Amino acid sequence: MDAALRQELTRYLGTFLSQRRAGRIEAVLAQRTRHVTLVLEDVFQPHNASAVLRSCECFGIQDVHVVEGRNAYTVSRGVSLGAGQWLNLIRHRAAAGQDVATCAAALGRAGYRLAAAVPDAGSPAVDDLPVDRPLAVLFGTEEEGLTDRAVDLAEVRTHIPMFGFTESFNVSVSAALVLRALTDRVRAEVPDWGLSEEEKAELRFRWHRLSVRRSDLILERFLEERGLPPLAAVEDDVISPGGVP
Repeated sequence: MDAALRQELTRYLGTFLSQRRAGRIEAVLAQRTRHVTLVLEDVFQPHNASAVLRSCECFGIQDVHVVEGRNAYTVSRGVSLGAGQWLNLIRHRAAAGQDVATCAAALGRAGYRLAAAVPDAGSPAVDDLPVDRPLAVLFGTEEEGLTDRAVDLAEVRTHIPMFGFTESFNVSVSAALVLRALTDRVRAEVPDWGLSEEEKAELRFRWHRLSVRRSDLILERFLEERGLPPLAAVEDDVISPGGVP
C-alpha cells in the first residue's frame, strides 16, 4: 500500500479509537523488536503453542517462525488470549516444500544468528548469548526437542541453567525464560533494537484495523467516498515479516 494512503487511512481509523487505546498502541509499538525472534520446530500441543505466542507478545517480540513438518501448529485462543493477532506468525510448511533448513536460510540472509535451545549444561547459558546481531532461538517438540538437523543448522547452542532432578522445562516455560533474559539485555545493550518508522507505520495501520469494530467496512466507505480503489486493490498481499520471506 502506498505509504501516504496508509497514513491517511490510519489517521482516519484513529478517530474511532479512544485516546487511551491510541496511546496504548503507541506505547506497545515503542517496545516492539525484531532483534530477537523464535523458531518453533514441530511444536504441536495447542496449549504450549498458544502460551509461547502469549509470551512473545508480552515481551515485545514481533515475529515468530513456525516450522510445520510432522505436526501442524494449532493455537488455543483461550490460552493465547488473542496474542497471535498482534504478531507476525511466519509458517514454513512441509507441504509447501519448506522445512527447518529453508527457515534457517531465510533468517541467515536477514542477518540472524541461530541459537539452538538444548538441555546441554555444557553449552553457553542463555544469559551468555551474544546479542550484538539479531538472534533467532530454536525450540523443538515437547517430548523430543529439536531435531539433529535443526541443531546442526544453528551457529550456537544454549541452555537454561537448572538445579533440580528434572532435566528440562516444557517448551512454553523455556520460551518465556529465554525471552525474559534476552529482551532485558537487548534493550539495555543494543542501540537500535526497536522497529523502524516504516515498520511501525505498517503495524500501526494493522493494529488500528484490529482495534476498530468493522474497520474494513469503515475503510471501504472512506475509499469509495473519495473515488479510490477498494481496499482489496490497495492493501498489501502480506504483512512484511521484518525482511524475512
